Amino acid sequence: MDDTAFLRIQGLRKSYEYVDALRGVDLTLARGDFLCLFGPNGAGKTTLIKIVADLLKPTSGTVEITGGPDLDGDIRSRIGLISHQTLLYDELTARENLQFYSSIYQIPDPDDKIDSLLHTVGLHNRRDERVSTFSRGMQQRLSIARALINDPVLLLLDEPYSGLDQFAATVLSNHLKKLHAQHRTIIMVTHNLTRGLETADRIGILSEGRLVYLKDRDEIDLPSFEDHYLMHMETY
Repeated sequence: MDDTAFLRIQGLRKSYEYVDALRGVDLTLARGDFLCLFGPNGAGKTTLIKIVADLLKPTSGTVEITGGPDLDGDIRSRIGLISHQTLLYDELTARENLQFYSSIYQIPDPDDKIDSLLHTVGLHNRRDERVSTFSRGMQQRLSIARALINDPVLLLLDEPYSGLDQFAATVLSNHLKKLHAQHRTIIMVTHNLTRGLETADRIGILSEGRLVYLKDRDEIDLPSFEDHYLMHMETY
């Protein structure tokens, strides 16, 4: 057992009535690891993200976030999540959404941080407009700001590039590189091979509820990996 682990997943299983979504996943990440998980639809990727985010309970197995000596308090309050659902409130403005999430995380004097994030995602000039008037791409940009409002030490991303316009995709990629440089731990699920391979330092494939491939990025032979990836995609 690695005492330096930031995140430790052991024997993780999740069963629904007729489906085994996860079938015994073991995974250990160190502080600052950036793992990109590929895999076909139905492989269990979203289920894994939801369990790590504490939005779903496993059937069996454990998820332990150990943090470190410099991370005081509840580590789970320092998790950021970007998913298909924006987790925004349509009747609130962009600024009000970020103020609401700041209050949940008990962030003191959040106004400067909110303004900075709105500038970053290109929505500062729309800050006082209701989210219901935003395009899908704008809502996704605001969801990036929402996920970063609590200064996450663990960032979970489930197909984050889905529905993003080019500007938002660039904003997200730049932020991921910045967070990685700051030694944040990141797990990203995506079908976008180019984005995943260019940003992550560990690469995995989840297939039929099992982690069937896991390597450091600099150990990967790209043609061999692509063959491996396509083989598992074709099983579905």
